[in-house]
Amino acid sequence: MAVAFTTTYLGDLRTAITHEPSGTVIETDAPVDNHGRGERFSPTDLVAASLGSCMLTIMGIVAKREGLDLSGTKVQVEKHMTSTPPRRLAEIVVAFVLPAGFASDQRQKLERAAHTCPVSLSLHPEIKQTVTFSWG
Repeated sequence: MAVAFTTTYLGDLRTAITHEPSGTVIETDAPVDNHGRGERFSPTDLVAASLGSCMLTIMGIVAKREGLDLSGTKVQVEKHMTSTPPRRLAEIVVAFVLPAGFASDQRQKLERAAHTCPVSLSLHPEIKQTVTFSWG
């Protein structure tokens, strides 16, 4: 299934991305350290944030199937860029904080599920993915 997006350049290193099926719009800015204003997500911020969101979504699918409640789960994501050219993502750190009360086998199943998310599997292998899970 294909999903279409349209990106429009707004000037001053800002874009507007429209999700065609819903009409939802996300604006991006170049980051301050790359000549931008940094007032919105940068394109690489969206990649990093997508990893955390995707992992949690896949965990949610498994939790729903198993009758588990992940309500209140949070994911903290840090994006690290390379320090030498070419400018690219070097590492994405994903730290989950999950509720208590899950059995060991349930935690393992959910953690394994996180690593199967399509964004994680689509990222170049040179982009380090550091993922931690804190339960309760």
